[in-house]
Amino acid sequence: MDLDTRLLQQKLTEVNQLPELLILKPVTTSTNDDVREVALKGISSVLICSRKQTQGRGQNKRPWVSPEGNIYLSTLLNLQTPIDGRLALEIALNIIQMPSFDALGLKVKWPNDIYYKDQKLGGILVEPISSYQAVVGVGINVSPVIDSQINQDITSLKEIGLNPIDRLTLIAELYLAIQQAGQWFNHHCYNLAARFNHHAAFINQAIEFEYHSIEFKHESMKTCGEFIGIQNDGAIILKSETSTSTYYQGRMRLLNPSK
Repeated sequence: MDLDTRLLQQKLTEVNQLPELLILKPVTTSTNDDVREVALKGISSVLICSRKQTQGRGQNKRPWVSPEGNIYLSTLLNLQTPIDGRLALEIALNIIQMPSFDALGLKVKWPNDIYYKDQKLGGILVEPISSYQAVVGVGINVSPVIDSQINQDITSLKEIGLNPIDRLTLIAELYLAIQQAGQWFNHHCYNLAARFNHHAAFINQAIEFEYHSIEFKHESMKTCGEFIGIQNDGAIILKSETSTSTYYQGRMRLLNPSK
């Protein structure tokens, strides 16, 4: 066992949160795939973290650029409440309020991204195994990421001034935040709308929202309006000149980002 693994074990043991299986890797295909494989063998608590991924993915199987040096981790959540879209929101809220992040003023971009101002810092991927068990993956940019595949503004912990960066402390805090989010979810996401809207990226701003229409055979549709927050069930509320609409799935972007 290497030194980093022993130190991380110690950190999690001190708070009585050591998982059954803890693995730190230099490189892997996907930490979510690693955890899924372990879960299917019957292990119920696991944390796998890698410095690089060769086949990282985000929502809807979009590629997640995963260069050397950032944090890519996955774990398993065993829940008492059937999984729905609120889980990713709870995870994001708990992550931005971690001790290492609390003073940074991070925001959550619905449904699963972590933002600093108008730039993406990280993301969350929840992949259910069953109605009550999910693999949760988190990617956090520690260092600047430059890649031609990326078509949005991104940032990193180094760029926003987090210094020094204790990688093992961040991994431990992320694991604890995910587990704590599971407890919030089990308690029915109490007061979710108020808690989320306080930390919501793009709130009260004009956005473009892309979604799939059931009426038009799941054709991709776009609409624009003012994002005024979410409901307690996790749906976003979009206000246009003529109406107010709610959506449970989709993707938003700032309509007129400032440069």
